[in-house]
Amino acid sequence: MKHWKRTLCAALAALMLLGAAGCGGGNKAPAGEAPVIEGLTYESTEPLEYADQFAIYHYRDGYSLIDMVNSDRMLVVPEGAAVPEKLDPDVVVVQQPLDRIYLAATSAMALFEAIDGVGAIDYVGTREWYTAGAAQALERGDFVYAGKYNAPDYEMLLGGGCRLAVESTMILHNPEVKEKLIELGIPAIVERSSYENHPLGRTEWIKVYGELLGKEAEAQAIFTEQAEKVRGLESLAPTGKTVAFFYVSSGGSAVTYKTDGYVPAMIRIAGGEYIFSDLGLDDDSKLSTVSMSMEEFYAAAKEADVIIYNCSITSQLHDLQEFLDRSPVLEDFKAVREGNVWCTTESMFQQTDKMGTIIQEINAILTGSAEDLEYIFRLQ
Repeated sequence: MKHWKRTLCAALAALMLLGAAGCGGGNKAPAGEAPVIEGLTYESTEPLEYADQFAIYHYRDGYSLIDMVNSDRMLVVPEGAAVPEKLDPDVVVVQQPLDRIYLAATSAMALFEAIDGVGAIDYVGTREWYTAGAAQALERGDFVYAGKYNAPDYEMLLGGGCRLAVESTMILHNPEVKEKLIELGIPAIVERSSYENHPLGRTEWIKVYGELLGKEAEAQAIFTEQAEKVRGLESLAPTGKTVAFFYVSSGGSAVTYKTDGYVPAMIRIAGGEYIFSDLGLDDDSKLSTVSMSMEEFYAAAKEADVIIYNCSITSQLHDLQEFLDRSPVLEDFKAVREGNVWCTTESMFQQTDKMGTIIQEINAILTGSAEDLEYIFRLQ
């Protein structure tokens, strides 16, 4: 595909008020506006409900192009099929069946696991796994630790014939790592699920991994199940309950989320009201969190009806006293006095395949119907 064709296509799409759907990684491209790949015939664009950071274009004979916004493009080539000769050099070719993956993007593991795709992973970028399948696979030696995302074991990956490195956006702080992988002949892509504003947009990335592994039907089934959980909450009236979601850093600061982030979105979908109405809206950085002194946090959040303490980032809490030990001002919060302090499990943010379930659990907390929750529990 020639560069001028992509430029022309993007301009036409913008003029038609369709954004960059056909050429830059959007998700609304109608027939005729998909990227042109010489030798392939475009058939359809994968419909997306919540995600806006990728698009999947289907071509005849089982080929597909995964286009990630402001990031990488992958051409998925069916088993035994030929790679198109005139292909842009920046397109990563993924020949099915895909295996020997280096997964450094931890949030993607649950999506692989949900479609029974862990067997395609040979190397990982952390030893800290909280999803059951991943923890068991590491213990069995089904995959091995090959170094952190910013310091991979190049020799191990090269010697093992790694066929694809899947990095999170954290790698953007160390671009030389991706460059080195490519230099060694190891295809590397940066997945952007963390840039999805809607929580179900993150779950919808399961369609990307389903496409790579030839498990499209399984991916659609998992996504549909989670989307239906959220749809079941749409007709419910707001609870009127305010929610503070945070953790206390090792330096004593309160770390919470920007108002327009996906965690506050989960709270709103669940029927709650995030305690901060405009936090971080003037911050153009890609950081989703905001750090503030405990005094500032107390002044703004002390009257929150519900506290959810985030243990997916820091060490796991087990009881209310451990929570109170984090800061002397916490004892004066309304939610503490009324017994409405909850805590996430360490696994919660690795469970990107369960966003609908987690939102349901937040709703159960807000409506007083919480029983036997899996990812959030009351501190007593």
